[in-house]
Amino acid sequence: MGSKTKQTREDQRSYWETKLSQRLSVLSERGMESEKITKDPGVRKIRARLRQIQSRLKAIADSEKKTEEIARIKADKSAAPKKEKDKKEKDQNKEPELSKRQQKKMKKKEGKDKT
Repeated sequence: MGSKTKQTREDQRSYWETKLSQRLSVLSERGMESEKITKDPGVRKIRARLRQIQSRLKAIADSEKKTEEIARIKADKSAAPKKEKDKKEKDQNKEPELSKRQQKKMKKKEGKDKT
């Protein structure tokens, strides 16, 4: 189960589902009760494998969904009008506002200059 591709995982799932159905039919032919069939080690092992495959398929689907979302966001950003970019450039041309510390230094300097 080293593969990370969706197609391979789906193939594995179909393989293990057929194995499970074969195992269940063999056990039912032997006349086992349903409680014993569910507790059978072979059946439990196959079902565990199916759960692993299903969780990996879900992770792959989530990853694909996230990738599509990121691609959509990037497309929206690149298609954004240039007005916003122009606005950002205008904001950069303005004098930056002084921080409180810088304002305090300026006042102190002005006070010294007066004397």
